[in-house]
Amino acid sequence: MMNIDAINERIKQRPPFQMIDRVTELVPDESAVGIKCVSVNEPHFMGHFPGSPIMPGVLIIESCAQLCSLVIEDGGGEDKLYVLLKVDGFKFVKAVIPGDRLEISVKKTRAGGTLYCFDAEVKAEGVLRAKGSLTFTKIDRDAVYKA
Repeated sequence: MMNIDAINERIKQRPPFQMIDRVTELVPDESAVGIKCVSVNEPHFMGHFPGSPIMPGVLIIESCAQLCSLVIEDGGGEDKLYVLLKVDGFKFVKAVIPGDRLEISVKKTRAGGTLYCFDAEVKAEGVLRAKGSLTFTKIDRDAVYKA
């Protein structure tokens, strides 16, 4: 189990873009289960949508991606980054709204060379909200930050 302090030691995202509040299960290099508590105070709800707040699908995917990053053991090192390469077959089955407590499960399905593939599933109160696959690749940090 990882609380918010332990999560902050492993990922660089911070509020308002940090999407994982707690990790309840972690099998390094295999799988994880994490919690995202959805609050009406999150800034995206001001515009998505006024009077009918719904969590944007892209932020649900980001929640899954952040949990996947905790599964990947080596973290890339100082000169490498793992970045999201592909989002495949994501389906949003039911809207995520303020007050939902998301239970996110990710499982590594493939790894080799510079690629890591995961299946992800998002539930609230046992009801499926979203599912799909994510692929990450390892790149040189300089490829992103130097011209």
